[in-house]
Amino acid sequence: FFDFLTYIFNRKHDDLRISLTERRNLRCVYCMPEEGVPLLVPLSPATEILMTPEIVMLSSVFVNQGVTKIRLAGGEPTIRPDMLPLMQQLGDLRGLRELCINTNGIALHRKLEAMAEHGLTGINLSLDKLDPWQFQIMTRRKGFDAVMRSINRIYELNKHGAGIRLKMNCVVMRGINDKEILPFVEMTREHDIEVRFIEYMPFDGNKWNQGNMFTYGEMLSVICEKHPMLHKLVDPKNNTSKKWNIPGYLGQIGFITSMTHNFCGSCNRLRITNEGNLKVCLFGNAEVSLRDNLRESNAGQPIDESAYETLKASSLERDNQALAESMASTESKLLETIGRAIKRKIEKHAGLSELEHIPN
Repeated sequence: FFDFLTYIFNRKHDDLRISLTERRNLRCVYCMPEEGVPLLVPLSPATEILMTPEIVMLSSVFVNQGVTKIRLAGGEPTIRPDMLPLMQQLGDLRGLRELCINTNGIALHRKLEAMAEHGLTGINLSLDKLDPWQFQIMTRRKGFDAVMRSINRIYELNKHGAGIRLKMNCVVMRGINDKEILPFVEMTREHDIEVRFIEYMPFDGNKWNQGNMFTYGEMLSVICEKHPMLHKLVDPKNNTSKKWNIPGYLGQIGFITSMTHNFCGSCNRLRITNEGNLKVCLFGNAEVSLRDNLRESNAGQPIDESAYETLKASSLERDNQALAESMASTESKLLETIGRAIKRKIEKHAGLSELEHIPN
């Protein structure tokens, strides 16, 4: 494992999350206003967003240095038009063991089989309500039936050996969906999935109120009252959730306790925004551009498919020493930039009292 992915607390970063887009097809009350992202900040111009070849090139750099897991996120990644060819190229990276996505499931069922063929190994699916009307209130959009089609399609593919791990993420808010904790738990009775309950967190535009936060301890009490035999499992290293199981149930229950019991001490994650900025902490606002370093090999211009093929072909020409040296220099600068950012990573995030005041 290469030193540049290890920082002063001896934590090795082998998990990379890549945002493919800022755009979303839902307007969940806990993460954004009804009008969408542009109300907060304008959407990035197309030339500033990473092209598919650029995502592949950056991913290759990280995988070559020890990253074994890539998670595609958003926004909502399934609405990016080139997601399938991107997944196909990422799935071919030698050394990558896991290729996962975060999704709300609205469009997933239409693309799921192709994703599985391209190497998809895991899905984190966000679902906060189990009633269609309440779902529409929570997300400000219709789509519950489409989400359930996606979930059922995952079950079907797994019966035929697809091996896609499903984690269902539910953000719990007091007075909004805290009464649905037990119905969500029941989903683990007959299916080998992990239902993860997430503490409500502050993000730009969600009008966060601490009074709406339903804590890990409160969630656990609700479940234990119904299921006193609830059993604590051993949490894998670098796991974000605290895992539990009800004896006789096929699945597991997890809790992501970012607000009351953070997992910073075991965090092995790095994040790249859709604009190509590296973030070493999800809850921080510090970013450093990898895109600008990468585009130096193309005179500062976006590297689209045509430019990518030209660069690859030129680099194979024996007499094109200048380009070969330029590309080597670009990778060296990328590694240096990444290494410096990781070395500046702090031990833990700012905490409950400060997070609501930090733009993110």
